[in-house]
Amino acid sequence: MNLRRGSKVWVEDRNLAWVAAEVDDCVGKQAQVITASDKKVSVLAKKLLLRYADEDDHGGVDDMTKLTYLNEPEVLYNLERRYALNEIYTYTGSILIALNPFAKLPHLYNIHMMEQYKGAPFGELSPHVFAVADASYRAMVNEGKSQSVLVSGESGAGKTETTKLIMQYLTYVGGRTARDERTVEQQILESNPLLEAFGNARTIRNDNSSRFGKFVEFHFNGTGRISGAAIRTYLLERSRVVQITNPERNYHCFYQLCASGQDAEKYKLGHPSHFHYLNQSKIYELDGVSSAEDYLKTRRAMKTVGISSEDQEAIFRILAAILHLGNIEFSPGKEHDSSIIKDQKSSFHLQMTAELFKCDVNQLLSTLCTRTIQTREGNIVKALDCNAAVASRDALAKTIYSRLFDWLVDKINNSVGHDQNSHLQIGVLDIYGFECFDNNSFEQFCINFANEKLQQHFNEHVFKTEQEEYSREEINWSYIDFVDNQDVLDLIEKRPIGIVALLDEACMFPRSTHRTFSAKLFQHFSSHRRLEKPKFSETDFTVSHYAGKVTYRTETFLDKNRDYVVVEHCNLMLSSKCCLVAGLFSSISEESSRSSYKFSSVASRFKQQLQALMETLNSTQPHYVRCVKPNSLNRSKKFEKLSILQQLRCGGVLEAVRISLAGYPTRRSYAEFIDRYGLLAPKLMDGSYDEKVIAEMILQKLKLDNYQLGITKVFLRAGQIGILDSQRAEVLDDAAKCIQRRHRTFIIWRDFKSTRIAASVLQAYCRGSLARNIYEVKRKTEAAIVMQKYVRGWLRRCAYLMLRTAAITLQSNIRGFAIYDNFLCIRRQEAAILIQARWRMCKYRLAFRNRQASIIVIQCLWRKKLAKRVLNRLKQEANEAGALRLAKNKLEKQLDDVTLRLQLEKRLRASNEDAKSVEISKLRKKLESLILELDAAKLATINEINKNAVLQNRLELSSKEKYALEREIISISELKKENAHLKGSRDALERKNVSLELALTKTQKESIDAIEKLQEVEQKNSELQENVKSLEAKLIGMESENHVLRQKALSVTPRSNRVGLLKSNSEKFSAVLAMQQSERKVAHETPTPTKLSGPFSPGLSVTREPKLTEERHQENCEFLSLCIRENLGFKEGKPLAACVIYNCLLHWHAFESERTAIFDFIIDGINEVLKVISPRNFVEFVGCLILQGSWLVIFFLQLFQVGDENVIMPYWLSNASALLCLLQRNLKSNGFFSACSQRSPRRISPRIVIKSPFRRVGSDDGLSYMEAKFPSMLFKQQLTACVEKIFGLIRDNLKKELSQLLNSCIQAPKARHAGKSSRSSGNALQQMGGSKWESIVKFLDSLMNRLRGNHVPSFFIRKLVTQVFSFINIQLFNSLLLRRECCTFSNGEYVKSGIAELEKWIANAKEEYVGTSWHELKYIRQAVGFLVIHQKRKKSLREIKEDLCPALTVRQIYRISTMYFDDKYPTQSVSNEVVSQMREMVDRDSYNLPSNSFLLDGHLSIPFSTDDIDIAIPPIDPANIELPPFLSDHHCAQFLLQHQT
Repeated sequence: MNLRRGSKVWVEDRNLAWVAAEVDDCVGKQAQVITASDKKVSVLAKKLLLRYADEDDHGGVDDMTKLTYLNEPEVLYNLERRYALNEIYTYTGSILIALNPFAKLPHLYNIHMMEQYKGAPFGELSPHVFAVADASYRAMVNEGKSQSVLVSGESGAGKTETTKLIMQYLTYVGGRTARDERTVEQQILESNPLLEAFGNARTIRNDNSSRFGKFVEFHFNGTGRISGAAIRTYLLERSRVVQITNPERNYHCFYQLCASGQDAEKYKLGHPSHFHYLNQSKIYELDGVSSAEDYLKTRRAMKTVGISSEDQEAIFRILAAILHLGNIEFSPGKEHDSSIIKDQKSSFHLQMTAELFKCDVNQLLSTLCTRTIQTREGNIVKALDCNAAVASRDALAKTIYSRLFDWLVDKINNSVGHDQNSHLQIGVLDIYGFECFDNNSFEQFCINFANEKLQQHFNEHVFKTEQEEYSREEINWSYIDFVDNQDVLDLIEKRPIGIVALLDEACMFPRSTHRTFSAKLFQHFSSHRRLEKPKFSETDFTVSHYAGKVTYRTETFLDKNRDYVVVEHCNLMLSSKCCLVAGLFSSISEESSRSSYKFSSVASRFKQQLQALMETLNSTQPHYVRCVKPNSLNRSKKFEKLSILQQLRCGGVLEAVRISLAGYPTRRSYAEFIDRYGLLAPKLMDGSYDEKVIAEMILQKLKLDNYQLGITKVFLRAGQIGILDSQRAEVLDDAAKCIQRRHRTFIIWRDFKSTRIAASVLQAYCRGSLARNIYEVKRKTEAAIVMQKYVRGWLRRCAYLMLRTAAITLQSNIRGFAIYDNFLCIRRQEAAILIQARWRMCKYRLAFRNRQASIIVIQCLWRKKLAKRVLNRLKQEANEAGALRLAKNKLEKQLDDVTLRLQLEKRLRASNEDAKSVEISKLRKKLESLILELDAAKLATINEINKNAVLQNRLELSSKEKYALEREIISISELKKENAHLKGSRDALERKNVSLELALTKTQKESIDAIEKLQEVEQKNSELQENVKSLEAKLIGMESENHVLRQKALSVTPRSNRVGLLKSNSEKFSAVLAMQQSERKVAHETPTPTKLSGPFSPGLSVTREPKLTEERHQENCEFLSLCIRENLGFKEGKPLAACVIYNCLLHWHAFESERTAIFDFIIDGINEVLKVISPRNFVEFVGCLILQGSWLVIFFLQLFQVGDENVIMPYWLSNASALLCLLQRNLKSNGFFSACSQRSPRRISPRIVIKSPFRRVGSDDGLSYMEAKFPSMLFKQQLTACVEKIFGLIRDNLKKELSQLLNSCIQAPKARHAGKSSRSSGNALQQMGGSKWESIVKFLDSLMNRLRGNHVPSFFIRKLVTQVFSFINIQLFNSLLLRRECCTFSNGEYVKSGIAELEKWIANAKEEYVGTSWHELKYIRQAVGFLVIHQKRKKSLREIKEDLCPALTVRQIYRISTMYFDDKYPTQSVSNEVVSQMREMVDRDSYNLPSNSFLLDGHLSIPFSTDDIDIAIPPIDPANIELPPFLSDHHCAQFLLQHQT
C-alpha cells in the first residue's frame, strides 16, 4: 500500500470500530495519522486501510461493489451515510442489506412504488426489497426455475416486516384467480396475528420476537399466476411455555386470554401474575400494545383461516388448561418417592384443568403422579417424587402446546390452499439469525447450527456468482479460496460421532447427566480446532462458528433435547370428550416399549427439517436479504457501528466482501474508468481509440500487472485502485501548481496595469477639479437669486394658507357641535329605552328567583324535618330493655308525625297535581297554536323552538324534584341498613318503609308522565322538521337520478372477454328476431314510421299503420348498421354519421317511444366497432348466426373488417360527442316528471321536449316540438358513458405508446470516447439525445394530425394533450426520484434540452389545442432546474422552496438533494444545514400526513362532464347534409334526400 503525507485512511478504533484519519507522516512500518477529532495516533502502516478522498461529496453508493475501496470501514461508513438519509436499503452485488429504521416510512411501500419496480431490471432503480422480490418473480417466469428469498438477521432487525413486504409484492405481481374470494396475500397476512400470538414472545432484544422459523412457499401456474401457498415452520421454542426469565415473556396468546374479559372469567383466569408459567417474569404488559385488542385480532384471524367457533372455544380452553396446569404443586406423599397434591389451591387448579381438558380428574392426577411400566408379567405402577411430577406436568404442557401450534399451521395451509401440481414456486424464508448471548443454551445451539448451514449455502452462492461474472466478462481467473465451514458442520451433525449424535446417545440413558455428556464430548473432540473447553467451567464447551466463538452451557441440553412422548399423557388426552384435544394426539400402537416414555430427539428432528430445507433451497435460485438492527435501543437515527459490524459478519456480508477482495474487488466500466483516469494519459484521449484500448494503454503506462480487461469492465486487484488514485493525485497536484504559477503572474501584471491607469486618471481628476471650482462659484451666484425669489413667494403662500385653514376649521367646528348635540339626544333616548327594558327584565327575574328559592328552602326544611323524625324514631326502636321502652313512646310520637307529614305531602301533591293539570292544559293550547303556526309558514318554527326552551326549563325543574325524591329514597335505604341490626322491630319498620317507597314511586310516575308529555311535544316538533327535510331529500333524489341512469350505461371494458360479449349480443338479437317472427301484439305499442327495421318492432310498432314487412325491417337495419360501420367522413366539419343517425331517430319518432331497442342497437354497434374480435371466437359466433338464419351475419362479417383503431377511435369520438351535443341541446325537460314524482309515488315515464330541425307546414319559427320519453333519456346517459369510454381508450393507448418512448429519454446516453476530441463526443451525445426527444415530438405531431384529421373538437384535443403532458411529467419525475444515475448534472441538462423541445412544440401549436400543457410539466421542470443550477451549497431552504422548487414538497426536494451528484463539474449538493432541516421536517411530517409518498400519483380521471361538452363544443346543424353515394340508394334514406333538395 502506497502511503504518503495527506493520504486518506481508516484507523481501527475500540469504541467506534473505524475512524477517518489522514496520514501526517510515514516512517518505515509506522505511520503517524491525525483522526477526525484532531487526535494524533501512531499505528502500523499495514493496519491502515485506504479511504476514498471524495467521500464527503455524496451520500454513499447504492451498491457497495461500486466502492472505490471495498473494505470493512468503507462498507460500514457507506451504510451510515445512507441510513442518515433514510436510505435503509443498500446492495452488495445481488445481496440486499436492510437496516431497520424504527420509524414509519409508508412512502416506500405504497402501490405507486410497487408499480415503479414492476418489471424494472435489477439495480436500475434505487435499492428496495421490492426489487429483490421482482427479480425473483421475473427469473421464475423467464427461466422457468423456482426461486427462494432468504431473509435473515438478529431479533428486532425487521425480518418479519420484510417478509410481509415480499409477500405483498409477490401477490401484487402474481395476483390470484378471480374465483377466489380472498387473495393469498390476504389470507396469509390475516393469519399473521394468529401465528404471532402463538409463536411470538418478548425477548431481551425484541418485544415481538418470532420464536420459530418460517418458510412460506408461493405456488405459481404456467402463466405466472398464484395457484396456492404453504407455510412450513421450524423449531418452535417449546421450553418457553413452562420456563421464562426476567424480563422476557411467555407467548402472547396467554396474556391475550387473561385480558379477554368475559372469556377469562369463564375459564377462571385472572391477572397473569397469578399463574406460575407467566409470573416467572415481572413483565406482563408491553408498551403501546393492548392485549385485549390483540385478543380480538386473534379471534378475527381464526375466523379468517376457517376455524369454527367450536374449535376456537376448544383452543382457548386448552390455553386456559395449560395455565391452570402450571399452578398444580406437589408435596411428598406418605410412601417413599411418592407425591400428592400440595394444598386446596392446587386441587382447585387440578379440577379446572380436568374440566377444561374434559377428562377425568383422577386419571389426570394419576398421570401426573405415577408411571406405568409394562413387563412380561404385567404392568407395574411406579410412583413419582415431587420433582418427577413437576417434570411430568411441564412435559404435558409443552407437548400439548407444540401440537396445538402444528395444528394451527396445518389449518392455515388448508385455508390458503396447497397446489400439489405446481412446478414453479417462490419460497420466502424468515429464520432467526446468529445468536450469541451471555448464557447460551440448547436453543442457541440449534439456531447457530441452522445459520452454519445457511452460511455454507450463502458462501457457495456468492462464490458461484463471482465466478459467473468472471465468465460473463470472459477474463482469465483462478480458483478463489473462501472460508468453508464444513468442519463445523461435521463437528455438529456428522454420524456416528458428532455433537448431535453424542447428545442423543446421552439422552437415551436415564442416568446420563450434562457432566457425562460434556466429558464424552471432550473425549472425542479434544484435538478438534473448532471445539474448545473454557477455563472456568468443566461442563461448558465453546464452538468456533463462522461468526465467532460461542460458549454453550450444557445444564439444560439433555432436558431440552428429550422430547418424550409419555404414553399416559396420550391416553389421557385421547380420553378427552373434546374432539380437538383428542385429535391432537394420535392413537398409540400396541407394540409399545416397556417404559411409558417414547423418546424423540429434538436436535435430530431439527436436523432432518434443516436438511429438507437445504434440499429445497438447493433446487431453487436464491436471493438474499440481510436485515440489520442499527442499535439496541430500538430508536431511529441511532447507528451503533460495533453492533452493526458484528451483524454484518454474522450475516456473511463481510465474507462476501472478502471473497470479492480475493479476486478482483475493483470493477469499473470503461466509460467510468476513462472519465476518472483518462487525465493520466491525455495524449491517448485525442486519438481515435476504442475505450478498451485506451484503458489498457493507461494501465500499461503505469506498469500495473495482474489486471484483467473484460468485455465491458476493467477488473483490478486489491490495492491497484490506490495506485491509480495516487498517480491521479500527483497529476492533479502538478496541474494545481501550474495553475497557481500562471495565476500569480496574471495578478502581478494586472496590478501594474491598474497602477498605470490610476496615474492617468488622477491627472485627469486634478484638471477637472480646477474647472469645477470656477463653475461652482458662478452656479452659487445664480442659485442665490433663484432662492430669494422662491423664499418670498413661499412666505406669501404660507400667510394665505394660514388664513384659509383658520376659516375652514371654524366652520367645521360649528357644524360638528350641532351634529354632536343631535347625536347626544338620540343616544340618551336609546339609553333610557334600554335601561327601562333591562329594569323590567331584572325585576321579573328577581321575583322569579326569590319565589323559586323560597320554595326550595321550604321543601328542604320540610324534608329535613321528616327525615329527623324518622331517624329519631328508628334510633329509639334500636334500644334494648328499659331504654327500648322509653324509646317506644318516642317512636309512637314520631309515627304520628310521619302520618301528619304524609298527609301534608298528600295535600301538597294534590295541589301540585292541580297546578300541573292547569299547566298541561295551557301546554296543549300552546301546542295547538304551534301546530297551526307550523302549517302556516316555516318562520313559526323559530318561535316554537323558543317555547320549547321554556318547556325545557320546566323539565329541568321537574328533574330537580325527581332528584330530591331520589335523595329521600337513598336516605330511606340507609335507614334500612341501620334497622337490619334491630331484631325485634325489623318487620314493622320494613312494612312502613315499603309503604313510603310506594308513595314515592307514585310521585315518580306522575313526574315521569309529565316528562313524557313534554317529550311528545318535542317529538311532534321534530316530526315536522323531518317532514321538511324529507321534502328536500326527495328533490336531491330526483337530481341524482341522472347518476343512476349513467351507471346502467356501457359496462363493457376494452379488456373484457370477447366471446362472452358476442354471445350476449347474439342472444339479445335472436330474442328480438323471435319476437318479430311470433306475431304478438303488445298492449302498450307506440307509433313508429313505416320505414323501420325489424329488430325495433316491439318499441316502434304503430297501431294506425299496417305492420311492416320483414324485408323492409332488414333494409332499415342494414342502413343503420351501414352508417355505423362505414366511415361516412365529414362535411364542412360536421360528422355525417352523427347527423344521419340523429335525423333517422327523429324521423322515426324514436324519442316518443316508451319501449324501444333502437338505442341499445346503436350503442352496441358503436361498441362493436371499437373492439377487436379474435378470429376463432368470431368464426364460432358467425356460425351460430348462420344456423339461426339471422341477418346479423352480414353486419358482423363487415364489422370484422374495420381498420386501425388509431383512426377508429378519433372518428367515433368526434361522432359520438356530436350526437351527444345534439341530444343535450335539443332534449329539454318539461317539468312534468319532477312534479309528478313529488306528488305521486307511482312510476311515471318522463317526457322530454325535442326540437326538430326539419320545417313543418304551419309552423312560425321552423321548429316543431315533440315529447320524448324515458328511453331517450337513458340513451343520452349511455352515449355520455360511450364518449368517456372512447376518450379513456385513446388516452390509455397514448400512454402505452408514450411509455416506450419515455423509457429511452429518462437517462442521458453515455458518450463513447471514440472521437478525436471531447467537443465531437459532446456533439454526438446531443445528436443521440435529440433523436430520442424528436421521436416524442413526432409522436405528438402524429397525434395532433390524427385528431384534427377526424375533426375532433378542440375541447377534447386540449384535454387529451393536457393529460399526455401530465403523464410525461409524472413518468419523468418519478423516474428521476427512483434512479440515482438520473440525479446528475449532465442528465439534468439532457432532460432540460428535451423539455425545451416540448416547449417549442407547445409554442408552435395553437393555444386552443394545448391549453395548460406547459403548466403540467412544472414538477419535472423545477426538479431539472434544481439539478442544473450552480452553487447549490449557498442556497437556503427558503430560497429552494419559494424560488427554485415552489411546487415540490420538502420530501421530494430532500430526495433529490440526497441522490444528486455532479458527474460533469466538481460541485456539491446543498449544505448539511439544509439537509438536516429537511430531514427534521420529513420526520415530523411522516407522522402527520396521511400519505408520505414522494412519487406523483399516476391516476388520470375523465376531466370533463356532459355540461362541459355542451358548453365547449360549437352548435351543430344536422340538417342539409349531403349523403355519400352508397347511402343514397337505400330506400330508408329518401326522406334525407328530400330535405336535402
